[in-house]
Amino acid sequence: MTIPASFIQELIARADVVEIVGRYVQLKKAGANFMGLCPFHGEKSPSFSVSPTKQFYHCFGCGVHGNAIGFLMEHAGMGFVEAVHDLAGQYGLQVPEDDASPAERARAASQRQKQATLSDVLEKAGDAYRKHLRQAPGAIEYLKGRGVSGEVAKQFGIGYAPAGWRALASVFPDYDDPLLAESGLVIVNNEEGQLSESEAKRYDRFRDRVMFPIRNVKGECIGFGGRVLGDEKPKYLNSPETPVFSKGRELYGLYEARSAFRDRGYALVTEGYMDVVALAQLGFPNAVATLGTACTTEHVQKLFRFTESVVFSFDGDAAGRRAARKALDGALPYATDVRSIKFLFLPAEHDPDSFIREHGAEAFARFVTEATPLSRFMLEAAREGCDLTTAEGRAHMTSNVRPLWSAMPDGALKRQLLSEIATMVQLDAPALSELWASLPGPRKAAAPAQQQQRYPEPGDGGGSNSSGGDYYPDMPPPQDYEPPSYQSDSAPRKFVKGKGKRWGGKFEEPIEPLRGRGKPPSRPDVAVRLLLSNMAQWDALSHELHLMLCDLPGSHGMLFTWLDSQLHEHGVQPWAALREGMRGQDFEALAERLMNVSEAGPVPEGEEEQHLADAAKELTSVLDFMLDDRLKAQQSEAIAAVGKDPKALERYKALEARRLELRNRLRPSGAETA
Repeated sequence: MTIPASFIQELIARADVVEIVGRYVQLKKAGANFMGLCPFHGEKSPSFSVSPTKQFYHCFGCGVHGNAIGFLMEHAGMGFVEAVHDLAGQYGLQVPEDDASPAERARAASQRQKQATLSDVLEKAGDAYRKHLRQAPGAIEYLKGRGVSGEVAKQFGIGYAPAGWRALASVFPDYDDPLLAESGLVIVNNEEGQLSESEAKRYDRFRDRVMFPIRNVKGECIGFGGRVLGDEKPKYLNSPETPVFSKGRELYGLYEARSAFRDRGYALVTEGYMDVVALAQLGFPNAVATLGTACTTEHVQKLFRFTESVVFSFDGDAAGRRAARKALDGALPYATDVRSIKFLFLPAEHDPDSFIREHGAEAFARFVTEATPLSRFMLEAAREGCDLTTAEGRAHMTSNVRPLWSAMPDGALKRQLLSEIATMVQLDAPALSELWASLPGPRKAAAPAQQQQRYPEPGDGGGSNSSGGDYYPDMPPPQDYEPPSYQSDSAPRKFVKGKGKRWGGKFEEPIEPLRGRGKPPSRPDVAVRLLLSNMAQWDALSHELHLMLCDLPGSHGMLFTWLDSQLHEHGVQPWAALREGMRGQDFEALAERLMNVSEAGPVPEGEEEQHLADAAKELTSVLDFMLDDRLKAQQSEAIAAVGKDPKALERYKALEARRLELRNRLRPSGAETA
C-alpha cells in the first residue's frame, strides 16, 4: 500500500506533536517550546525539545529528531504504515489507499477490524483473570513465594484462570462466539469423550493457571501465557497462533521494558515469564523473554529497534547451550560494528531470580558485563568437537564456521574474525577467503533492519557537501574498482598519480567529461544506483548514513527518503517493483537514468556472491567519502561557533577524531597521503 504524500502532510498538520510526545514524556513549557528528559537516552538535565510551531522534536544531547510519526516509530517501535494508521486513528482520519482495488481495501479494513475485535476480546478476558486472582489464595501464595509484589503483578497485569472447564462463560455470555476460539481462549473439540456433549465441544484453553498477558509494543493484549501452580505438564501454555499473535515475532515484557532498555543500556533476553517478572522485581526491568520458542531473527530485529546492546541469558546446562546456539543463528545477521551482542551462561543450579537472591544485584550486573561476546561464542560453537591439533580437526572447524561467518553483515568485526579464524585453522586470511570463494556455500544473508529508522521530514535540512575546516587533504578513492573516481557535487576534479603510490596522488584541476558519455556520476548517483540495484543494502546501513542520504538536497534526498518509506511499507523489493512504485515522483527521471546506465547484463553463473560483495564494497567506499564531506562541514560549523558555544571546540575535536578514524579506514596500509 502506498500512502499519498498529501495525506501525510495533512496528518502531520492535524496532529499535535506536543500532545503525542507528552503521553510518554513529562514536558514543561520553556519559552516557545516544551522541554523534558529525552526518552531515547539516559540524562538528568532536560535536553529534549518539542516545538509546537515546527511540529518537531529534537534532542540536543543525542541528536534524535523527527515529527509525530517518527516519534511513534522510534518510541513505540512501530513500522511506518502502522504509525500512520495509529496516528490517523487518533484524529479520526481514514488513511487513503489509492492504489488498492475496492476488494483489497475491503479485505484490509476487515483484517484491521478483526485484529481490533480480537484484541478487545483478549483485553476483556485479561480483566476477568485479574479479578479472579483476588479470590485465588493458591495463586497469590505462589506469586508471593516467587517474591512477586502486588505492585509488580499489577504492572504486568498478572491474573488467574480458574480451574473450571468453562469459566469464561460467565465473562462472555455468547460462549459459542467464534471469536473466542479464534483468539485462542477457547478450544473447540468435536471428538466424543468422557465429558458431556456440550462441554466436549467447547472449553477454556487456560484452566487453573497463573496468567501472564502478552502485549504488543502499543500495550494491546494479543495473547496469554499460563503457568501451572504445581508440577503438572505442560508447565507453561501459550496462546496459539492467531491473526494478532505470532510467538516467533513477539517478546514477553517488551512493552514494559522499552524505557528500561535506554536507562540500563541493554536488553536482557531470558527464557521464561517468571524470569522477566522476577528480574523487574529485583531491579532489572530491562528483561524480556521468548514465548516458548527459540530466539528468531525477527525477535532480534525487534529488539534492535529499541537498543544497540542485547544480552542473551541462558542456563549453563546442555539445554541452555543449545538454546544459545539457536539465538546465535538469529543474531548473526545483526552483528554490525556498532552493536553489542553477548551470551550470559548462569551456573547450572541457578536461574536469574535465584542467582540475584543468593549473590545480589551487583554481582549479577557484573556477571552481565562479563558475558561472552558474540565473536567468542561463535568461535567456541564452531570449534566444538574439532581437534585443532590435527589438520582434519582444523578443516572441520573451517567448514563449521563458514556459514556462521557468512551470515554476518560486512564490517570491521567480520573482517577481524576472518583473520582470527584463519589463525585458528593455520591459514592466512587471503588463503581462507580464496578457499571459501572457490567452494559452493551459503548465500549471503539478507541484511537486517536498523534501529531508529524514522520517517524524515520533507526538506529537513541536514548534511551538505560543502567543504569546510579542511583539516585533511582531499584523497582519491581506491583504483581497484569502477568507477575509478567519484565526483562530488562541486566541480569535478581529476586524480593525478604520484611516484607510483596507489594513494600518493592528489586531486588537481577540473576534468572534462569524456566525450559522448556525459557528466561523470556523482557520489550520490553511485549510491542511488547501488541501493536501487540491491535494496537490502539500505537495510544494513547505519542510522547516521540513513540521515545523511535522506538529507541530501534535491531529487537525491527525496529518492532516499522514499526508499526508506518503501522499506517500512513493503520490505525489500526488486528494482522492477521499485520502478513501478516511483511513477510520477519527482525523482523518477533520476532513477531511470542511473539504472539504465548501470544495466550491464546478467552476472555469470557462480559469480553472484562475488558480484554482491563487490557492490557492497563499492557502496561502503562511496558512502565513506560522502560521510567525510558531511563531517568536514560539521567541523566548519563547530569552528564558526567557537567563542559563542563553550562546547564547540570539544565538538570539533570529536569530529576530528572521527575523520581521522574514517581516513585510516579508507587509506590502505602503507599508503602515503598527498
